[in-house]
Parts: sequence; C-alpha cells; structure tokens
Amino acid sequence: MTPSTADNAPARTPPGHPLEVARVFLRLGLMSFGGPIAHIGYFHREFVERRRWVDEQHFGQLFALCQFLPGPASSQLGFSIGLLCAGWLGALAAFVCFTLPSALLMFAFAEASSQMAGPWGQAIIHGLKLVAVVVVAQGVLGMARTLCPDRPRAFIAAATVGLIALSSSAWMQLLVVAGGAALGPWACRQVEAKVGETFALHYGPRTGAGFLVAYGALLAIALLATPLMPPMGQIASAFYRAGALVFGGGHVVLPLLKQAVVDPGWITPDRFLAGYGAAQTVPGPMFTLSAYLGGALHGGQGGALGAIVSLLAIFLPGLLMVSGALPFWRTMAARTQAIRMLAGVNAAVVGLLAFALYNPVWVSAIQGGKDFAIALIAFVGLIVGKWPPLLAVAWCVVTSLICVLSST
Repeated sequence: MTPSTADNAPARTPPGHPLEVARVFLRLGLMSFGGPIAHIGYFHREFVERRRWVDEQHFGQLFALCQFLPGPASSQLGFSIGLLCAGWLGALAAFVCFTLPSALLMFAFAEASSQMAGPWGQAIIHGLKLVAVVVVAQGVLGMARTLCPDRPRAFIAAATVGLIALSSSAWMQLLVVAGGAALGPWACRQVEAKVGETFALHYGPRTGAGFLVAYGALLAIALLATPLMPPMGQIASAFYRAGALVFGGGHVVLPLLKQAVVDPGWITPDRFLAGYGAAQTVPGPMFTLSAYLGGALHGGQGGALGAIVSLLAIFLPGLLMVSGALPFWRTMAARTQAIRMLAGVNAAVVGLLAFALYNPVWVSAIQGGKDFAIALIAFVGLIVGKWPPLLAVAWCVVTSLICVLSST
C-alpha cells in the first residue's frame, strides 16, 4: 500500500496564541491582492509551506469544505485556520485582521479614487495583478505535487479543467467538486484514514448544529424583511441575504448586491460600479465591497454605521455556516471512505485552481511579452530563489512602473 502524502509531511506547529494569528493575518490582509483564488495561494504558502500550522491534507479538506458552502471561501478558510490553531479568539483575530485593511480602504475609496485614475495608479494595479499570477501559479504547483501524486487524481484534476473550460459557472464548479467526491472511493483507494488526524476542535456536533440553526433563523428573518422594519434592519437583511445565498463568493456576489442596493434606489448604478472597480485594486476579500456600499447609502443611512452593519451582515452567514459544518466535517474525516471522497475533491480543487490561474488571473494580467517576463522572474525567484513574498510584490510593482515610464 502506498503511504499517504501526509506520512512524509513535516510536523505541524500551530501557534496556539491569538496574537500570533492576528499578526500573520494582518500582514496577509495588507498584501493579499488578486481576489479569492490568489488568497488560497497566499494561505497555502504561509500556513502549509512556511509555518506548517496545517498540513497539506487538512488544508485541502478545509478548502474543499469552504468551496461547498455559501459565502466567501477565502475568508471562511482563514477563519477556520484561526479556529483550529488558536480557538475562537484565533478565529476572530483571523477574520478581523484579514478583513479590516480592505474594509477601511473601501470605505475611504470615494475620496482617493481620483488619484488612482492616472497612469501611475494603473501601473501599480497592473503590477499587483502580476503578483496574483505568480502566487496562484506557485499555489497550483505546490498543491498539484501533494494532492495529485498519482495518475487517477491527476486525471480528475485534468477532467476538471476541461469541464470548467466548457462552462465556468458556479454550478459547474459545484458539479465538478461533487464529481471528484464520487470518483474518490475508486480513484483514491490507496488513501487510508489514520487515527489522530482529525481536526482538534474545541466543540462538537451539538454546538455546530446550533450555529446552523442560527444561520437558518437569521436567513428566514432576512427573507421576510419588509419596508416597515427600521432602516438599519432593512440594510442588515439585504446584505445578510446576499452573503447567505451566494455560492462561489467573490464576483458571484455582485448580482445579489446590485439587487440589494441598486434596485431599491439605495445607491446609484454609477456609484455601485465605481465600488466594484475599487474592489479589484485592494487586498483582502471581495466581500468588503459591502463597506463601500454601506457607507455610500442614500438618505443619511450610510457613513460609518452603514458600513459596519453592511460588512458584518454579509460576512456573518458564511462564518456561521462554516462554524456549524466543521464538527460534522471532522467526523467524516475519520472514515476511510470519506477520506477517499475528500482526496477526490482535493484533486478536483487542484483543477479548479489550475483553470482559475488561466482565467481570470492570467487573462487579466498578462498583456504581452514584458508582463510574461516579469511574472516568470518573480515565479522563479519564489520557487528557486526562495524570495519572501514582499520582494515578489516589490519586483512586479516597480517593474510595471518602469515599463509605464519608459513608454511615456
């Protein structure tokens, strides 16, 4: 029998202290450009390769769970890592520190947007897109080595790429992940569940069920919201519905947010689109667009209070859902058939990331030979030269600026 990949993995060294979790996630919140797919690459490098807070197997399992659930997958993954490493305070620290930088930037964007309209601002944004290409490519390479070590799992990943190329809708993404789970018991027969490899949660299924009930109850209230509710209640209900009903996160939430704030006349279409453009330029989760929208609401309902209510309401359902699902996911992970299903899911996730590396990450960033050369040098620097991430960011941004200056 072939040993599992985890057999040769280095021992995990979780921090156990919320302040350490907060410090690392604050740095990620300040530099995690590129959207949710790029965030997975940042997380993989930071928590699996560099710090070894979680091993490859558990990282893949957590990511697979977050892909299944409604809400922002990268924020749910970061919240889960903080929870496993340092309990509830660690989960809260991970969420706040990863989310706060982009939320503050989105709230302040209305005053600063004109300064990013010139060629220098666009060059900086383009350099950050090149960083996303490098980080996602590194993440795909590392995950493929460990999560697709044999032909059956490599086939699942390749088939996923082909199916997503035919239809990259959120429903197709869910379908290929489900297909990976269905093929797992056949394709991953060499994978065995091992005693002691489940998550070290501090609560069980009963508490998890309570979180799921809270998620459903709040969703029912949000769906039944009427104009007779107080203004902040209507705002909270609108953003909670958007966060609770979106699968795929990121850009998929935009139609729901448009329905929530543009259709009732709370914000103009032009202002909504301006916020969407700003969300492409800042680090952190796309869902922090809600801080911009909440702060820009008409009728005196915006400002700091509107931003805070909107931000908390859109993230709350996803965090409740992942908190409720983790104990049941943990129980499944102790069974051999479930582990094989998850191995198939992980292989499908590698395929999803591989396609996302091309579209939208590569397509939106690589515009010619210069871009390719800049990204290639940064990629080789990270893989071979062991560059720190900040050096890769500096390289891509500075060279992008130099290209703009040389062409003017």
